[in-house]
Amino acid sequence: MLTAKPSDQKYTGKLAVLYEGRGDSLPFQQLAERLSVPFYQSLNNDCPENFFLSWRDGCLKLLDRELLKKGGLAVDIEPRNGEQRSWPAPKDGALAQALGRKTRTVVDATTGWGQDSLHIFRMGYQLLCIERSPVMGELLVDGFKRLAEQDWMQKLNLQPPRLLGGNAIDLLASLETQPDCIYLDPMFPPKRKKSALAKKSIMVLRDLLGDDQDKEQLYAAALRAAGKRVVVKSPDYAEPLGGKADESFQGKLLRYDVYFKG
Repeated sequence: MLTAKPSDQKYTGKLAVLYEGRGDSLPFQQLAERLSVPFYQSLNNDCPENFFLSWRDGCLKLLDRELLKKGGLAVDIEPRNGEQRSWPAPKDGALAQALGRKTRTVVDATTGWGQDSLHIFRMGYQLLCIERSPVMGELLVDGFKRLAEQDWMQKLNLQPPRLLGGNAIDLLASLETQPDCIYLDPMFPPKRKKSALAKKSIMVLRDLLGDDQDKEQLYAAALRAAGKRVVVKSPDYAEPLGGKADESFQGKLLRYDVYFKG
């Protein structure tokens, strides 16, 4: 369930909901109304938008014009390569080291496509997710709903992570309880090399939403709100967001910088 707060984010001329004649059109129309974007039964050359939301293959998907014939991008609820399917999964690897073995409660303040969130959830941490993009919020709601329907979730009587919609800088200041750890994965500008090709999911998200311009303010808000630590995921070429970290754990082409509360 998405608990949303009003957003001033606009998608005028960028995004539309595309029906394509698949099933009941009412959910598509309601989605377009929630996001205040156009609703199209089908596309023609006069449509100015470059991004579209549509239900395909049982998932809500985000598409650009290149993806219209390829299926689209959805929140993937399956473990990534190298991640275990058991629950709770072992707290192994750089991310688990950064979060800390004594950590119990985590807030992911930049949920995005939810891949790190779902890994944190599968490792057994108590997790709250925050996402300020209404578009990503809708995709996450759809993904978490599919997660709740998984056999293993139902057999273990587990609920998906709670999801808050809105600006994390504001929401972190009004949390009901102080989490042990706040996790940040802001969007950094891409490295200026032709060989450094971003994943399609990140490229589409960056084209639609842009880079995070308030990373420093978000870090400051996280440090105030965290009980024990803030973890910042960064590409390996980026300067540490909070200055010299207390600890750093290296992953493939990225690192996790850990900042302890004083």
